[in-house]
Amino acid sequence: MIWIDSDSELNRIIDQVIASDRYALDTEFHREKTYYPKLALIQIRVGDVTALVDPLAIDAQLLTRLFAADVLCVVHAAQQDLEVLQHASGSIPKRIFDTQLSSGFIGMSTPSLASLVQNELKISLPKGDRLTDWLRRPLTADQQKYAASDVDYLFVLHDSIKARLNELGRASWAAEACEELRLRPSGPQDPAEAWLKIKEVRTLRPASRGVAQSVAEWRERKAMQHDMPPRRVLSDIALLGIAHALPATVADLSSIRGLESRQIGGQVGQEIVDAVARGRNIEAKFPQTEHDDVDKEFRPAMSLIAAWIGELAREHHVDATLLGTRQDIMDLLRKSANSRLSTGWRAEIVGRDIEKILSGEAGLSFDGRGRLRLLPTTLQ
Repeated sequence: MIWIDSDSELNRIIDQVIASDRYALDTEFHREKTYYPKLALIQIRVGDVTALVDPLAIDAQLLTRLFAADVLCVVHAAQQDLEVLQHASGSIPKRIFDTQLSSGFIGMSTPSLASLVQNELKISLPKGDRLTDWLRRPLTADQQKYAASDVDYLFVLHDSIKARLNELGRASWAAEACEELRLRPSGPQDPAEAWLKIKEVRTLRPASRGVAQSVAEWRERKAMQHDMPPRRVLSDIALLGIAHALPATVADLSSIRGLESRQIGGQVGQEIVDAVARGRNIEAKFPQTEHDDVDKEFRPAMSLIAAWIGELAREHHVDATLLGTRQDIMDLLRKSANSRLSTGWRAEIVGRDIEKILSGEAGLSFDGRGRLRLLPTTLQ
């Protein structure tokens, strides 16, 4: 294990990666006190060397050269890591193999790295402190050992999982799922949709929803501008209070619960009032859910399809969430152009069966042993 805190040392590791066929990667980061995730440590393994890269001391843009290399990047549960790296360097690895995601195709259900290493390699990873401040320097020997363990075994796991995927003929399924993960949109949400994350927002009367949307959008943009958590700009309680009260002046804000005078000083109070005024003209609507009319129409089909997906997941020893979520089922029923069940490996396993169920060509029946089976039907 080596510690890297200079651009020249990082470039040497990148050169080694480019000359190899794969590398393992992980990150440590914080976001409790900021809006954007703060990259605190990068773990890279190439060959038999694990490098701990200090992003506080190096130029993160150098990672662009690393990620542009056509070399497989082995990761575990990489969604947040990809977001952090995208924000820090503006780029992500060109190809990935996610050991957590891929293990779902050989009968495992989103295992943690510790459980995967224990089950597959019979090795217990060192335990770390969940409250570790990875931004503090220097890191202790135990902290460095814990961080290194996040990548030390990824090559062995990759080889083991890949071999079983090949045996089952599912390597292409895992590759497709990993590419989906790599290309999944990450980063800040649309500020105009920030209001939907507020607890109890659905209790607001229609006249207040547009104000909640407008003020939440203002809060989100303010948080992004100053790189702080949105609730430090304005609490949820205060935001809901504003949406209920519909204040027309800065003076009206002083009586709203959860809103302190220091929060509305200077220009901020007027900005909130302006956001309220804009919100009065917004007809805010909640997105479609399973309780909408279109979903009620398909509710019997939803239950049937969900049951069949569960059966196929057991039959193929695949994590059911990989086969299809409720949203995937609804996208198929609505004939969405982005339906994941209509293309690729999902269509091969489950999509075509669902089409037969929906068209009436096939139906579900119990086999008498607690399992479902698909049977052809005779259309009248």
